[in-house]
This record gives sequence, structure tokens and C-alpha cells, in this order.
Amino acid sequence: MDGTLERQRAIVAEHIRGENEHNWPAVYDTFVQDERAHYDVMPLGAKFNGIEGVRGFYQAIAGALPDLHIEVKSEYDVPGCSIREVVLTGTHQGEFAGVKPLGNNISIEIAGFYTFDAESGKLISERIYYDQASVLAQMQRREIPAVA
Repeated sequence: MDGTLERQRAIVAEHIRGENEHNWPAVYDTFVQDERAHYDVMPLGAKFNGIEGVRGFYQAIAGALPDLHIEVKSEYDVPGCSIREVVLTGTHQGEFAGVKPLGNNISIEIAGFYTFDAESGKLISERIYYDQASVLAQMQRREIPAVA
């Protein structure tokens, strides 16, 4: 296997570490730096094309959930693709998918598929799957004040 899986695991770990540290330049650097890069949000049918599109996606998510944190629950790797099941948590503090923030805590179970450029070992894409209805319900939940 000539270390392919180990390199993939290392780049995904670096990618997630950058997300958790909110070090967006480090996250961007895990991708190929050209038009092959893309980020796909499958529940929204949205594809962010090119490295500029990838940056745009992360700027939007960082604005929506500035305290986001990702916890890896399971890992699967085959040559050319790594899959991570994660739980993303954060506080909805900026607009996301047209939903205005109410300051709600959010918890999202996500399956993320990472594909790689064989030559550089960097990410070509990240494609995420999650339950959008659950996310919207969490974002739009209104707390009922306790009666004294």
C-alpha cells in the first residue's frame, strides 16, 4: 500500500485539527490549490467549486458557527478516499442556508467523504451528508421562558 492510507489519515487529521482550531488557512492548505478542489454539501445540493469556492464555504460556516467543534466517531480508509463519521457542535450565531441565528446550540451527525489527488496527496474534495431537517429544527428552535 506504500503508505497511501497513512498519508490520507494524516491529511484528514490535519484538516480536522485546523477546523477545530479555527485555523482556516491550515484547512485550505489541505486541499489542492486549483479548480479541481470542491466542497459538496449534499443535503443542500450545493457544490462550492475551486479553491475559492472551498474558502467561501468555510467562511460561511465559520460565520454561522464560530465556535464549531468536530469530534470524530469513526474512520474508514481505502486508497483515494477516507470517510469520517463525526459530530459537529457549535452555537448558531450567523445566518446559514437563509436561517437567521437565534443563538441555539447545534449538534450535527455528519458522514464526510474525502477524496485525494494521487500525486500531491492533498484533498480534491470533501462531500458531507447529514440530516438537514434536524439541523433546521435545531436552528429554529425557540426556547420557552420558564414561568416563575
